[in-house]
Amino acid sequence: MLTYALENRGTDTLYEYLYKQIKTDILSKKLVAGERLPSKRLLAKNLNVSTITVENAYSQLVAEGYIYSIPKSGYYVTDISADLMKPLPERPAKQFEKPKEKKTYFADFASNSTVEDAFPFSIWSKLLKEVMAENSKELMSRSPSKGVYELRSAVAGYLYQFRGMDVKPEQVIIGAGTEYLYGLIIQLLGYDKCYAVEDPGYQKISRIYQAQNVCCKFVAMDENGINMEALEESGADVLHISPAHHFPTGLVTPVSRRYELLSWASRKDNRYIIEDEYDSEFRLVGKPVPTLESIDVGEKVIYINTFSKSLSSTIRISYMVLPESLMRRYDEMLSFYACTVSNIEQYTLARFITDGCLEKHINRMRNYYREQRDLVLACIKKYMNPDKIRIREENSGLHFLLEIDTNYSDERLRNNAEARDIHISFLSQYYRNTENARYHTLVINYSGIMPEHIEEAVRRLIESIE
Repeated sequence: MLTYALENRGTDTLYEYLYKQIKTDILSKKLVAGERLPSKRLLAKNLNVSTITVENAYSQLVAEGYIYSIPKSGYYVTDISADLMKPLPERPAKQFEKPKEKKTYFADFASNSTVEDAFPFSIWSKLLKEVMAENSKELMSRSPSKGVYELRSAVAGYLYQFRGMDVKPEQVIIGAGTEYLYGLIIQLLGYDKCYAVEDPGYQKISRIYQAQNVCCKFVAMDENGINMEALEESGADVLHISPAHHFPTGLVTPVSRRYELLSWASRKDNRYIIEDEYDSEFRLVGKPVPTLESIDVGEKVIYINTFSKSLSSTIRISYMVLPESLMRRYDEMLSFYACTVSNIEQYTLARFITDGCLEKHINRMRNYYREQRDLVLACIKKYMNPDKIRIREENSGLHFLLEIDTNYSDERLRNNAEARDIHISFLSQYYRNTENARYHTLVINYSGIMPEHIEEAVRRLIESIE
């Protein structure tokens, strides 16, 4: 009869302890293959426990294959492979180290993050409560692949009113971040296509294409944006660009070059342009530049944007607008995907847009960022010799270029700034083809700098580059 000292079970429940003891006896061959175990009732009586406790222990052993049952006969020990019967080596206790936190700086001019205090928490929480109270049924329903209709309709209305784009809600696809949407585009257009990106450019885009194992070409730029001759020579099928405000140069592609790009796309059926806007709402002088999609008559432009800039860098809600022909292809090929944004976020954001809160928030943030930029520029002019600097593209969006006259390398200047707890980046870092790189040009992101730190941050910056 099996006998175990159940009082030594520690924190285990009775059935867990009993299961472990029988399992150990099987692995150590105290119980041999084919041996019949006591009946549940008999073992329960012997151990002074309930029959349910024995039944649970036996059920777990059956589920894991250590024993098997024969109806009206009982439970028997399974013939386990000799290799499996060998005692397992002692494993050292796992030591879990806390992940190292990302280094923080007194001021990070290389980061395009947003200030946490700028998020409209009170309005968002109010709308969130309303959604939970009034949309409980919808919140528990599965979202369509493209996203809930209310949000797609709100986005279409916003694009029409503020970007001059006449699109249907059916053309809008919601996703958790632009990286996810890039992956959908690759699946939609094909892994056999060659994708071109700007050089210099935002490096994560090319890394995503390379991670997807698709052809990725780096196309040089000129003073008007993508160089058309270089684009033709690349043999690309799909061009990924940010014509409203290129990162990192800050260039705005003029309308003449935009029509050249559309002409390039129209010459072959499988050519498309991905128009990637990320901070077009924050053009600080004049109105936002009209989109490439709004002048496209050949259904060649896929428009993509995000709320990460207009709301918060941690709001992972993005969207893309497909031409109608690609929309039908998406419905046929990819509509089996589930939407990656939760219903509660989608319905809350839809209300935020339709109630006019997004427009008010963007207007408030545009003024905030204009003051940020003006303060940064004023401090630069205050502390630097004007003959040794040149400021470019300060009106296009949330970063600008600062050209400096220096004999030091960009790397040495970065190290100097690091020593002063300032993080900076240079235009030269964003070139794939280093032969074309422009040196001694800082990319100044100011959206995430605390206002009270700006003057001291600029003073430290100047110290590090002079």
